[in-house]
Amino acid sequence: MQILLPILVIVCAYILGSIPFGLIIVQLLSGQDIRQVASGRTGGTNAFRAAGFWAGLGTGFFDVLKGAGSAWLARWFFPDYAWLHVLVPIAAIFGHNYSIFLMERNREGKLRFRGGAGGAPCMGGAFGLWAPSILFIFPIGAMIFYFIGYASVTTLSAGIVATIVFAYRAYLGLSPWQYIFYGIFSELILIWALRPNIARLMKGDERLVGLRAKRAKQREERLHSSSSNSSSSSS
Repeated sequence: MQILLPILVIVCAYILGSIPFGLIIVQLLSGQDIRQVASGRTGGTNAFRAAGFWAGLGTGFFDVLKGAGSAWLARWFFPDYAWLHVLVPIAAIFGHNYSIFLMERNREGKLRFRGGAGGAPCMGGAFGLWAPSILFIFPIGAMIFYFIGYASVTTLSAGIVATIVFAYRAYLGLSPWQYIFYGIFSELILIWALRPNIARLMKGDERLVGLRAKRAKQREERLHSSSSNSSSSSS
């Protein structure tokens, strides 16, 4: 019984993480299948692309709750077991990225599990372990999203900031040192999920968002306008 209960909680966290809120919300608001839009992921960024601001916000909110809820569950059932506090929200992130509800076969007939990239449940898990962590993870992520202009880098920042926050708190003796591994393990999951995006970043082909995307669009419009004026003058 002592072994079965931790396993049961981890499995429950995986199932909770597997709930594809992005798929559900986008389907309800626009009738689209989010898996057929842009990156095909079910997270908040792609929900925003598929069905607009409110779809993205709602998806992000519920995906954060998946991570937070799993961490609260672990801390409630096992208040003295720091490793389970780490592993349970990690299971939720894993479920979000590889959802049992989005199991399908690819063209080669191989089984695969679809989902998101894990940024929102990663932030949620950190929030569940120590609520004020969101005051660091969210603003830094928002600044990266708007000023640096890459959604993938924003997602990757969640695990990095969580690692730094929990390492500093462990150094001060304010939280278990095991919480550091929550940030490390979650960051490894994010990196694995974002392999295609990292490859595009290396090539300089990653999609821009935020301020840089706006400026790039303005430059294109100016170039198009000047090109049109030149054509009119020459004719």
